Amino acid sequence: SSGINAEWPLRPGSKKKASSAKLAVLRAARRKEIVKRTAKYYKQYEAADKEEIRLHREAKANGNYYVPAEAKLAFVIRLRGVNNIPPKPRKIMKLMRLRQINNGVFIKLNKASKEMLRIATPFITYGFPNLKSVRELIYKRGFGKINGQRVAINENSVIESALGKYGIVCIEDLIHEIFTVGPHFKQANNFLWHFKLSCQRGGLRVINNHFVEGGDFGNREHFINNMIRKAN
Repeated sequence: SSGINAEWPLRPGSKKKASSAKLAVLRAARRKEIVKRTAKYYKQYEAADKEEIRLHREAKANGNYYVPAEAKLAFVIRLRGVNNIPPKPRKIMKLMRLRQINNGVFIKLNKASKEMLRIATPFITYGFPNLKSVRELIYKRGFGKINGQRVAINENSVIESALGKYGIVCIEDLIHEIFTVGPHFKQANNFLWHFKLSCQRGGLRVINNHFVEGGDFGNREHFINNMIRKAN
């Protein structure tokens, strides 16, 4: 009987078990790599914050003012519906993917995008998000775009399948690329579906006035972070 047993093929499940064990090892290695990357990003953010504080203190000690670098990233939110919007701002909001009220998108700030924001200003509000805002938006309301479909980012494989070729394999890579406006910002931002925010808790102030006049539209610089907290 032992001779017969020796010629029997492997059990049907044994190959599966071997391959799943291999997969588990690969996954564990990938997780380790992701944790290392995340720690590296946190160190970078911390170092940048410390440098900013150091420069600020240095300037103050020398009796000067410290002027921070110009922002490279903006977060834009549409405030108005579809009625009474002229063709040019309507087209610009369509290009920015702001098709509905309370839609939000990240924008890379350059000469062209600043001009677009200027034209659409009465119908939008925008500002410069901090790391906390970028992270909270992507973790809480982030959806990916795969083959034109809105896909929930519930695991890193969703990001890797779309952006792996650019070295973006996990959610922290995506946050880093957006926040630092990295070399593949365009691809990362196109992968992100526009954010569908809630109505702001406590409501808006005066929608027809500029932010600096006690209203809502226009550039609110770092105060956009307060609005993101209330609408996220």
